[in-house]
Amino acid sequence: MDKSARQQYSTKVREDFPEILEFGSQAFAKKFSMRYGENPGYPAAFYAEEGASGPNMASLQVLQEGSKGLSYINVGDMDLGQRLAKKLTDIYADKKICVLIKHEMPSGVAMGASVLEAFEKAWNSDPLSNFGSVDVFNDAVDAGLAKLLCESLRNVEVVYAPGYTAEALEILATRKVLRVVKMGAPLRQPAVDNGLEVKRVAGGLLVQKRFDSKIVSPETVDVVSVRKPTADEVEAAIFNWIVACFTRSNAVVIGRKDKTHGIGSGQRSRIDSALNAIQFSRRGYGPEGCVLASDAFMPFPDVVELAAQNGITAIIYPLGSVRDQEVIDRADQLNLALIITRKPGEADSERCFLHR
Repeated sequence: MDKSARQQYSTKVREDFPEILEFGSQAFAKKFSMRYGENPGYPAAFYAEEGASGPNMASLQVLQEGSKGLSYINVGDMDLGQRLAKKLTDIYADKKICVLIKHEMPSGVAMGASVLEAFEKAWNSDPLSNFGSVDVFNDAVDAGLAKLLCESLRNVEVVYAPGYTAEALEILATRKVLRVVKMGAPLRQPAVDNGLEVKRVAGGLLVQKRFDSKIVSPETVDVVSVRKPTADEVEAAIFNWIVACFTRSNAVVIGRKDKTHGIGSGQRSRIDSALNAIQFSRRGYGPEGCVLASDAFMPFPDVVELAAQNGITAIIYPLGSVRDQEVIDRADQLNLALIITRKPGEADSERCFLHR
């Protein structure tokens, strides 16, 4: 690419948006302008909701802008990563968590005894997809982790964490293109805003209440297969279901109780998402011994059959297909455990579609 072609990616577009935007009774104040929007040549800015508090985007603090500053896509990635990291922190309060985001989709998620361990687990799940990621943590970044984040072969775009050691900040400053951002509050604190999700459409707005999964413990799921899942399979099912909640539909996530192995997202067909998850897992840990999480019901037994062929031992998903029994019967034939996203005795399963 010649210099003139590259110029469009570094040229900042002037924006003249208002300082305050109002949505109903809610006001949003412009926090900073961006180089451009999703694409070069189009102005963009970030607005913070007035009155919002806790660990959310309104309270972020940029410590190191890097050579380019935060982009429109960076902020979307940070938001998704922070929401997922917070949900996991609420469930696994004693764990250090790393969430790697690419194009507003998780590409690697893991838990460990330290942020360094969590990062290494998440990164090694799919190094190819994780290249150029926005890396989000639920605890302070230390010097050991900072050294890995600065490795040029990783090309990390943004580091977003609730804190940094002084030595870590010195190390991160050596990578001039890196953006370093601090969360406004620890993830263990409540994140407060109006709780609404808004999507712009031509000529109007779509507004809905924010989804929050109720699948948080073994007591919140049911089993419909002959083979009952092990305790580890149930733990893995809950962890990977939560990741699926923050993955673009159709979402299929495979992994174990402490890390994802493969993430398939945004495909028109569920079987294609499953194929992608398995394919991506083979860049790292592989699918064998994993649990598969599907964000919606299985319209056919094909995903169950694919899972069994690749050594996956259990599936968590919602019921709701006219072929539910056919899928359950096939899983029983293949000795897979089927975990359902509802409490025992309830009729309706939770599903977790995301389209952002």
